[in-house]
Amino acid sequence: MKKEKSSLTLLTELRKTLHQYPEVSGKEVDTAQRIVSFLNEYPPDEMITEVGNNGIIAIYNGKKPGKKVLFRCELDALPIEEINTFSYRSVFDGVSHKCGHDGHMAILCGLAVELHHQRPESGNVILLFQPAEEDGSGAEKVFNDPKFGVKPDFAFALHNLPGYPKHQIIIKNGTFTCAVNSMIIQLKGKTAHAGEPEKGINPTLAIAAIITEFNNQIQTDLSKENYCLVTPIYTRIGTKAYGVSAGDGEIHFTVRSNSNLQMRKVERTLENIVNKIANQDQLLPLINWVESFQANENNETVANHIRTAANSNDFDLLEKEFPFTWGEDFGLFTQQFPGAMFGLGSGTDTPALHNPDYDFPDEIITTGVAVFHTISKQILNAH
Repeated sequence: MKKEKSSLTLLTELRKTLHQYPEVSGKEVDTAQRIVSFLNEYPPDEMITEVGNNGIIAIYNGKKPGKKVLFRCELDALPIEEINTFSYRSVFDGVSHKCGHDGHMAILCGLAVELHHQRPESGNVILLFQPAEEDGSGAEKVFNDPKFGVKPDFAFALHNLPGYPKHQIIIKNGTFTCAVNSMIIQLKGKTAHAGEPEKGINPTLAIAAIITEFNNQIQTDLSKENYCLVTPIYTRIGTKAYGVSAGDGEIHFTVRSNSNLQMRKVERTLENIVNKIANQDQLLPLINWVESFQANENNETVANHIRTAANSNDFDLLEKEFPFTWGEDFGLFTQQFPGAMFGLGSGTDTPALHNPDYDFPDEIITTGVAVFHTISKQILNAH
């Protein structure tokens, strides 16, 4: 890399390359290699690859022992067709960076540049490039990998937030993002002739009853502890055989709650509803929970490091009153270590996350780098 390039120019070039070659959860092989190639230009003291499949850990050691501080970003893109026409648009049909993970990676690489030029005074800074955030499996895969032997004293992450002014820092104590779980319900009955439906067991009315009962559980006031949002996602009953009364059905929901404890209660309630209705209609139920995201529960002490870093850089700081309703699997880190996630405003006019015309605004890259770097200096007394 040419030293005369500005940090923003360098990181913007990287971000646009990552944007152009996106990979979905679990397939981030080339993305990881691009990150490794960049880090090799600013070598850490230790680099571990293939963590939790495609993850990368880069460790920059201080001059003496001290705290361990982890900063995490995501590698994966989404199965969304990009409609943007700029020169660095995705080269792959049906895959694109529509959640800004390309920008998050650029921010963490910017922190690597800073740490390469000036190591911490003490302790260790651990950069984690995590795979498979979008399907909720990546954090768990990292935790279950023996290569992930680090036990940080603090863990930090950010997420860009369209709808908020660029460079604004959004923070909250306690739950920052909701717990999210996805429920698959399969109901097994018995087919019959469509002219003699009474001789079979058709799940249609049971599915309608489940939808109705689940809807009765919804409580959308985020200020209350029993916040619960249940969203129907997919339904199938029988097959397109018009002479056959359906003998099986399937329905999927996403479930959201504002704490992990409350989520466990909601799960039990929903399962009891399904089992009761299925039993009444002589149906065999099968329930599976998939794509689970733990709530991000921000530790107040850790969140205060974010506040101090934002204030020392004169960034606008917004105290969020209620949690975001989307899930983020960094929540698993906040369950295991003192941690916090914050939002980085990406523009009031920026398209929403997961929209096909979304693109990460490069001008906020250095904002993210500045907050992360300031946090590391606050804790480890680096220059």
